Amino acid sequence: MSAEQAEQFLITWLRDPCVRKSQYASYGYDVYLPNVMRDFLVQRGHDVHQAEGQLPTVAADFYAAGWELCRRGILRPGIRTYGVQDTPDGSAGNGYSITPFGSRWLEESDRDDFVPTEPGRFAEMLSPFQKQFGPRFYERAQEAVRCYGAHAYLACCTMCGAAAESILLATAIAKRDESSVLDAYNTAQGRSRVENMLIGQARDQLKREFQGCLTLLKYWRDAASAPPSRCAQAFDDGIG
Repeated sequence: MSAEQAEQFLITWLRDPCVRKSQYASYGYDVYLPNVMRDFLVQRGHDVHQAEGQLPTVAADFYAAGWELCRRGILRPGIRTYGVQDTPDGSAGNGYSITPFGSRWLEESDRDDFVPTEPGRFAEMLSPFQKQFGPRFYERAQEAVRCYGAHAYLACCTMCGAAAESILLATAIAKRDESSVLDAYNTAQGRSRVENMLIGQARDQLKREFQGCLTLLKYWRDAASAPPSRCAQAFDDGIG
């Protein structure tokens, strides 16, 4: 069990209105975390009475998951609306409600199906490449997944492109002197200069493979960070 697993389960639970109709009271909250924890434990083979006794074993991870969704603006602590029932237990950290942004975010249920948007899980996937591609790649890739998790997709495109450029620089520096690479990069058309330093003398097949990996990311980084008219034109062109 981990906070990332608890967060994934909580998001799935929130997206299914049928699942949210628990036999246990939710009082005036959209989310009463003990109910979520019980469902989690029952789905993993505990009967209802066993689940009640096992709540302390998963509580810390679900509290962390609830707070992470608050930090992202999907949930907020407290009752759903004025005048409904609150409880001391709910006010102590068990009761949450869905924000207006959270309602929209949860409706976009197909966007995160194939992307691990939990920062800890994504960081674990990328950690083997940190030494090879450098800390700047790792930092920018983490920023990209945070943007994706917030459904800020244009910002995600920008940070993916920045991470790709970090790979480009790290590769060039591995082959050449670092100062000469950075000097070239900091000039006009610096990215193209560094690419030429890296693959200018390479075989045509290798050039095509290399450019095929980076071209789309570069395009979307530039388009996403450009004025709105250019980004809109990119969508009109059918790229993406």
